[in-house]
Amino acid sequence: MKMKLTTLALGAALAAGPALADLTFPDLSYRTGAYAAGGIPFSDGYSDYFTLLNERDGGIGGVKTRVIECETAYNTEKGVECYEATKGENPLVYQPLSTGITYQLIPKVSADGIPMHTMGYGRTSAANGDTFKWVFNYPANYWNGASGAINHILDINDDDISGKKIALVYHNSAFGKEPIRTLEELAKKHGFELSLLPVDHPGQEQKSQWLQIRRDRPDYVIMYGWGVMNQVAIQEAANIRFPMENFIGIWWSGAEIDVLPAGDKANGYKALSLTAVGDDFPVYDDLRKYVLETGKAAGNGDQLGTVPYNRGLYAAMLAAEAAKTAQEIHGTPDINAAMMRDGMEALELTEEKMEALGMAGFGPTFSVSCRNHGGPGLVGVTQWDASAKQWNLISEFAPTDMDVIQPLIDADSAAYAAENNLESRCE
Repeated sequence: MKMKLTTLALGAALAAGPALADLTFPDLSYRTGAYAAGGIPFSDGYSDYFTLLNERDGGIGGVKTRVIECETAYNTEKGVECYEATKGENPLVYQPLSTGITYQLIPKVSADGIPMHTMGYGRTSAANGDTFKWVFNYPANYWNGASGAINHILDINDDDISGKKIALVYHNSAFGKEPIRTLEELAKKHGFELSLLPVDHPGQEQKSQWLQIRRDRPDYVIMYGWGVMNQVAIQEAANIRFPMENFIGIWWSGAEIDVLPAGDKANGYKALSLTAVGDDFPVYDDLRKYVLETGKAAGNGDQLGTVPYNRGLYAAMLAAEAAKTAQEIHGTPDINAAMMRDGMEALELTEEKMEALGMAGFGPTFSVSCRNHGGPGLVGVTQWDASAKQWNLISEFAPTDMDVIQPLIDADSAAYAAENNLESRCE
């Protein structure tokens, strides 16, 4: 077993040793295509955080970081091509930023021994680390999102939604279909009526779906949308005067770019969240000092504090903290993908650690384990204030219904394990 070094000992080892190769973090980005408006600020936040670590801290554990960006245009085939083109660069972890790409990469990263983090997207049952050794989706997944939306509706209805009508407007893709089975189980448990309204890519045509909503008059609408689909849906909801406070989007449907086009009509719209909102965090002071003001920012700096930028920043922070954990576990700053996987599986984010990072309250505290690669599934709720042009967190990160979700994870991962002849690995 490798000796675990203290931070001081690790620093001493670095000072005495030769220069090490950069720690490489691929970014399967989409700065072009129908979903670029969300992809650009995410990639900017992801890249800027690693630049901050290089400029302020000298990297991670004294080793500089390197972000390799490969354009996918949110296209599954291109995403796989980007993986094949970059996997020889000694990558530590992939963040494909697409559920379609994720499904294609799961067998590839498993065979190649490279971890993949699908934060808030991808295959939900990958939360079962006993089956999916190389895949992680902490701190929450799409089934947590479905439950989080229903929990919020329960909260504002005194925990009784029996007889209520709830419609799911969803992107007609692997991403959009993820919450359906969870919502069906929650409908049985709480007695609400569920209707399903798919929207084909890219989502610019939704007249028929919203005419049906006007006809059926659901009490609430939940949306799993992305890109222009969100803007169109919010505008269509306004056109039929659907109450915005009863319209709840998944975290990919709750950015500034989704609501601003509708102006005041978007006021009151809600969205789930994996992170806090805004830029009132000490880490942003450092970003301005070491990244923006030195001309090293990935973008032009106008996206700081926006929802997708914060999410990219958060994803990079989680990767960096896992890398630090891997360095400590293995007693070396020169980690590889297998070591990185160990760091991800031992990741623990405490309030003290978040405060030290200048990100206190930025996201939920959680830990990862061999069996649990998904974290605790804590979900927040935000609401859009059109007059102030800002999101407000109206519900702190709260637990979701694991009594419903865990059996679904267990069943789906068991089926995957059987199909692929995988044996249990966790004690």
